[in-house]
Amino acid sequence: MFLNGVLALSLRHKLTLWGSVLIVCTAMAVSGAHLSRAVDDLKHTLLDRSEVLARSTEQPLLFALMHADAGAAYGIIHGRFGSEAEMQNFQIEQIVVLNQPEEVFVSTNSERYPPRTKLANLGPEYRALGARLAAAKGVGRLAIEEGGKILLALPLVADGETRGYLVLEHRADSFRLGLRKLGRSTLCTTLLVLAVMLPINWYWGRRIAEPLTNLARHMSNRRPETLPSRTYPYEDEVGQLFKAYDRMCAELQEKEDMKQEMIQSERLAALGRLSASVAHEINNPLAGLITAVDTLKQHGSQDPVTHRVLPLLERGLGQIKGIVSALLVESRAHSHSLSIRDIEDIQTLLAAEVEKQGAHWEWRVGLLGDVPLSATLVRQIMINLVLNAAQAAGPGGQVAVDIRLKPGHLSIDVANDGREIPAEMKRHLFEPFTGTRKGGHGLGLWVTYQIVQQLKGRIKVLGRDGRTVFVVMLPLEDRR
Repeated sequence: MFLNGVLALSLRHKLTLWGSVLIVCTAMAVSGAHLSRAVDDLKHTLLDRSEVLARSTEQPLLFALMHADAGAAYGIIHGRFGSEAEMQNFQIEQIVVLNQPEEVFVSTNSERYPPRTKLANLGPEYRALGARLAAAKGVGRLAIEEGGKILLALPLVADGETRGYLVLEHRADSFRLGLRKLGRSTLCTTLLVLAVMLPINWYWGRRIAEPLTNLARHMSNRRPETLPSRTYPYEDEVGQLFKAYDRMCAELQEKEDMKQEMIQSERLAALGRLSASVAHEINNPLAGLITAVDTLKQHGSQDPVTHRVLPLLERGLGQIKGIVSALLVESRAHSHSLSIRDIEDIQTLLAAEVEKQGAHWEWRVGLLGDVPLSATLVRQIMINLVLNAAQAAGPGGQVAVDIRLKPGHLSIDVANDGREIPAEMKRHLFEPFTGTRKGGHGLGLWVTYQIVQQLKGRIKVLGRDGRTVFVVMLPLEDRR
């Protein structure tokens, strides 16, 4: 249950937690291994020091033992090892000399280890030592730890034959003081390492986990959003994951844009068919009305009322005819290919209107020759877009026109720094009678959209750097 709870934690907590556990366990394992090795080293050092000291008495003791001179042997061990303080310096508790039958020959404590006492009668630790000596048959030094004591037995050998043993007795905890000092220094070092490593682990754990948790949070949204560019600026596997996520978001956004464009295209196409049908139905009676007004004007009575009303009817019917003509956007006869001269004509034609609006404009034209597109249709697209941009920019505003060739397309960008078009209006921007300025009938963009569709191109409106940009892409196909 606890493990499941830990595994359910957020990644930024789980990485740092598991990293901390790993660091602590590693530090404890290393410290434990170091202390275990230190115990063995201290024990071997203790035995090595005792052996070096004992070897200096080997020959005199062997001589006394071979001549059964216990007094000389007693004097040797007391004379060589000196006082009790010196024995404690070497951490030796007692010294016992054994003869060949493995009984006490002499010792530093005759009351405790009386001469001629069998080894088995000296206690369990000496009994264990006797069993080991019998099995070892006097080859090299022998050390055992038994009953809280460490016994070091050194054979006394003459002419290849073991004559007896010199046994040095130590307390098993005689090296504990050094071990405690070593333990304290090891603990201090371990705590210092943990004090350095745990914050580093916490920092790097959060540094790695935070971008991943941000990624998970963005992916859980209904519509995934791209992450800031500096969320994870590295080129490792995690960085590749973030790049793949950004590509996925871009592809989803492109798919969504295409879906919206298709929906808009179908809606506008339906509106176009409806508008054309209505316009055709209006044209027939409209033509009759215009003819009737013209006849009445020429042959009717010229009384004051007629003279005042007929111009009003004529202007009204003319306005209706203009609107109906705008709704009837049909394929026109092929004109010459678009050239730089056509672009210059558009600039000349629109200069007065842009100046009237008080806007400033800038043209960037990247054409070097003729373009296989109908000059009449392209001119109409540009006139409509530039006039709209100038009216939207207003006095002191900026209008930028960028025309350039791209692989397989002619690109036309018309930008203005006027007020931003609301998102709701953008969805219906290219529908008829959806004007963005006061006094307009909203057919300019509708006509532009219909022409772009005739040329099998695409048009969209973007918000870029505080500006509104109309982007037109027309495929370059041979239309002759």
